[in-house]
Amino acid sequence: MFRIACASLFAALIAPPAAADGYPQKPIRLVVPFSPGGGTDLLARAVSDKLTEVLGATIIVDNRAGAGSTIGTAQVARAAPDGYTYLFTSASYTFAPNFYRDLPYDPLKDFKPITMFGSLPNVLVVHPSMPVKSVKELLALARKRPGEIHYGSAGRGSNVHLTTELFLYMAKIKMTQVPYKGMGPAQIGLMSGEVQVLLPAFQSIFPFVKSGQVRALAVTTKQRSPLLPDLPTVDEAGVPGYDKSAWFGLFAPAAVPEPIVTRMYQAVAKVLKNPEIVKRLAAEGAVARGQPPAEFDTFVRAELAAWAKLIREMKL
Repeated sequence: MFRIACASLFAALIAPPAAADGYPQKPIRLVVPFSPGGGTDLLARAVSDKLTEVLGATIIVDNRAGAGSTIGTAQVARAAPDGYTYLFTSASYTFAPNFYRDLPYDPLKDFKPITMFGSLPNVLVVHPSMPVKSVKELLALARKRPGEIHYGSAGRGSNVHLTTELFLYMAKIKMTQVPYKGMGPAQIGLMSGEVQVLLPAFQSIFPFVKSGQVRALAVTTKQRSPLLPDLPTVDEAGVPGYDKSAWFGLFAPAAVPEPIVTRMYQAVAKVLKNPEIVKRLAAEGAVARGQPPAEFDTFVRAELAAWAKLIREMKL
């Protein structure tokens, strides 16, 4: 009996984990740590239907906004590691650990990076009442009125906050931040004139640029956007060397079994090769990515280190 018991235990230890057998068997929750209407939320909803088709389980997008994405991120860190709760977040994931002193989670120990969904430029936009039509004119006005111009963000430590602060730092100008609980409210703040400047992700602001409700001055990447080919880059328009894009990735709680992580990665990779999704993302200014977990993990670690250095330099 002892030999049989030992043999059974040994077989259980060497057998492939059964965690992914029959997975998934119930709805899967994608926690978006921002309010509805922002770039992260829009991309999550753009791919959720196709992901439902591939996995055979309903994907529920759950917005948990606040504190520069850290509230929703902390909820996923505490979630049961059963493969039914994931974090769908933005580059703010790599800002927050360097920005907040006491985070309720560790970005390296409490999560497993699965893959990057896509990346796209941010767009520097202003309220139509602003007497500027170029980046150089905005810089000149900001230098005449240091701190008087207000810019919106999706919360302290969010992608929009840090990319804007980097813009101000490199341009050597000052503006005053007005933090909102997400990009949706920040865009409403811009269109109502509550703030005068915003640096949102491309797909969330593009419709308002096209309708003339806001005025676009530049994109934040080194390359121009095919959707707005006449719009210069920030680098071209007056802040040499500026090059930042918004990216969106999927993370699982750290203890989720590897077979489930692999299953989810394979499903996402399949979705991101779907011509309909590629076309849809391109129509929103985004490029589909789908890098393997190990490659995405390397990228995240490099971004954490790079932003740690920048945030120290900017004294944030």
